[in-house]
Amino acid sequence: MFTDYVKIYVTSGKGGNGAISFRREKYVAAGGPDGGDGGKGGDVYFKVDKNANTLIEFRYKKKFKAENGQNGESARKYGKSGENLYIPVPIGTVIKDANTNQILADLSEPEQEALILKGGRGGLGNSHFATSTRQAPRFAQDGEPGEEKELILELKLLADVGLLGFPNVGKSTFLSKVTSANPKIANYHFTTIEPNLGVVTSKYGDSFVIADIPGIIEGASEGTGLGIEFLRHIERTRLLLHFIDVSGQEGRNPIEDYKIINEELKKYSEKLAKRTQIIVANKVDMLTDESNFKELEKLANKNNQKIFKISNYTGEGIDNLMEYVSKTLKTLPKENLIEISDASNTKVYTLQDENEFNITKEKDKYVVTGEAVEKIIRRVNITDNESLFYLHKKLSEIGLNDKLRKMGIKEGDTVKIGSYEMEWED
Repeated sequence: MFTDYVKIYVTSGKGGNGAISFRREKYVAAGGPDGGDGGKGGDVYFKVDKNANTLIEFRYKKKFKAENGQNGESARKYGKSGENLYIPVPIGTVIKDANTNQILADLSEPEQEALILKGGRGGLGNSHFATSTRQAPRFAQDGEPGEEKELILELKLLADVGLLGFPNVGKSTFLSKVTSANPKIANYHFTTIEPNLGVVTSKYGDSFVIADIPGIIEGASEGTGLGIEFLRHIERTRLLLHFIDVSGQEGRNPIEDYKIINEELKKYSEKLAKRTQIIVANKVDMLTDESNFKELEKLANKNNQKIFKISNYTGEGIDNLMEYVSKTLKTLPKENLIEISDASNTKVYTLQDENEFNITKEKDKYVVTGEAVEKIIRRVNITDNESLFYLHKKLSEIGLNDKLRKMGIKEGDTVKIGSYEMEWED
């Protein structure tokens, strides 16, 4: 079974909580706070596995979670960081955010790996909060939660040449002739329901990889049949061989077939539609009327495209075609055909991020939102008086109190941050 598209749910590890502890040792008076920090949560990486060929394993396991960091301990002992999670995928896997469709990584190189989710930071132990006026702090920070994402994994075949065309035009037979691949071949439509790869040997020059893409039909770019699944694999190829049946045995019009296929490419991707394309006029051994080929030849010349007459049955023209393909590939650069989104796929906390927040007024209630304040409040135990004092101090440091005053907050008004509501006292 060939699986090339799956959705999975991934979570990085939560940071461990900081410890609340005081040094208790014989002959040591007023030892002071010695709570250690919590360990960092594990990150989530995706890594290319040379032994994997499909995404079939993800059909049976959909949820993945990195290890949490351990809590801090007394005597300033740090909690152990959670183990990073490495998820193996086949080469050619593209990872997307399922909610935004943002491309997070394109794993197209051997042993390549990508950090997708960053683990939560560990909380600070109470030893960090001792001051000259607060020598025995009875609070510590909680660890940050891990990140969560629903991800789409798409496998796009890595091939130099893609075989393109309607069903039953001879692509699979051609692949079996020029490579050692053994695709299933029969004389009926949609024989190929999975892409097949074959390696061309040095007989025609340098070795290269050919992908036999299942037959595309009209409406493929809009999802008719399995069209989009098939078009996805053509994206990585540098050169397209467009197979067209010119025999007239099935009553097909080669010109119409050519136009329909190219229109589907254009609808799916303008970049794909402009890829170098060679027209392969197949089944010439059954050709009874030269007009079909002549019209197709005129169209090829008009579009500055090379055209070859071949017969899978007799072998006519195949060597000439493959020699030309080998020479053409040397002129086509290998490029990154997938564009990685510019936006960062992980949260990076900077000073600017930590000072950003928004305030909206709803009657006598001030609602504060933003990663800055939510991150602070997530890590504070608001049921503890000392923790609350620390919370107000941190909120003041990022400028929240000053902004509330400028907005006209009065004694007794309510400030809401996340799920917590507090009464304002000035």
